[in-house]
Amino acid sequence: MQITAAVVPEPGGEFVLERVELDDPREDEVLVRVTAAGLCHTDLAAKDDPRRREPIVLGHEGTGVVERVGAAVTRIEPGDRVALSYRSCGRCRPCRAGDRPYCEQARRLNSAGRRPDGSPTLTWRGEPVAGSFFGQSCFATHALATADNAVVIGDQADPLVAAPMGCGFQTGAGAVLNVLRPGAESSLVIFGAGGVGLAALLAARSAGVRTIIAVDVQPRRRELALRLGASDALDPARTDVVATIAELTGGGATHALEATGLAAVLTQAVAALGATGVAAVVGLGAAEAPLNLRDLLYRGKTVRGCIEGDAVPQRFIPELLELHAAGRFPVRELVAEYRFADINSAVADQRGGEAVKPVLVW
Repeated sequence: MQITAAVVPEPGGEFVLERVELDDPREDEVLVRVTAAGLCHTDLAAKDDPRRREPIVLGHEGTGVVERVGAAVTRIEPGDRVALSYRSCGRCRPCRAGDRPYCEQARRLNSAGRRPDGSPTLTWRGEPVAGSFFGQSCFATHALATADNAVVIGDQADPLVAAPMGCGFQTGAGAVLNVLRPGAESSLVIFGAGGVGLAALLAARSAGVRTIIAVDVQPRRRELALRLGASDALDPARTDVVATIAELTGGGATHALEATGLAAVLTQAVAALGATGVAAVVGLGAAEAPLNLRDLLYRGKTVRGCIEGDAVPQRFIPELLELHAAGRFPVRELVAEYRFADINSAVADQRGGEAVKPVLVW
């Protein structure tokens, strides 16, 4: 079928709205009419990846209405409203253990640009286009998804809130609620007050954590963090962050979240921990970072990676939507709405700090 999609013709290029051809759903797929899609830094990293050799349609935080389902699909029907998230195989050892973000087939299912059998879902100007991004490519009027990455949500869910649950909000909240699990008396430092970091802040608030420190170079984000409940917001360009955190927390934080993807910031986050403190790394960026191994050893610190908030979307997204409906996870305050035609403006505003979490709507 003919659809409109935001195509990136070459690495580093802008998004261009084009008419493309989308395959019919196969027996294990669902066709979703997209109503909203969050803009995530992962989309931008993939957009600018110099290793890519063909045009691509991105987008992995979608919501929409199911229009068709394949013969093998159960529990999802035409007319259902769904939120779209990442794919996992459900059969490998991590999946069987409940650790679906660490699926052994994650790359093939989420970032290969094709279905698992190698066939494309999208063509443009008669040639295949990389798609199936996180099993969806939702920067389009319609997307193909599967039962393992489509989560049925209630009719009352706000698409502007539900869309970022598929990755950004799920990642930040899950890092706090599923991985770090700070208690009321804990101290949590969040490095990077973007969409992921501020979702983590709100999740910590919902869990009753009283000491939450945000670190960000942008004054607007520091101000927003304070308004959303941070006890302090630090400017790393003007403050000795490690020393100040030690003073504010009585010797170092119990927990830290690194959401910038910058090597120097991870080094700083680990240094800011107190004895037996734990740091979770969610930022996509640097491949290596220097760490003080003696500090890790003698002070019993832990550093661990965290993909998608260690969340199983079918369980966690409904939980987050319930928290939001109860007023305990007010992520709507992080969202800036844009028309799909203004996708490049949304990118510029996110990169420039004008928007925390752009969400695109048709």
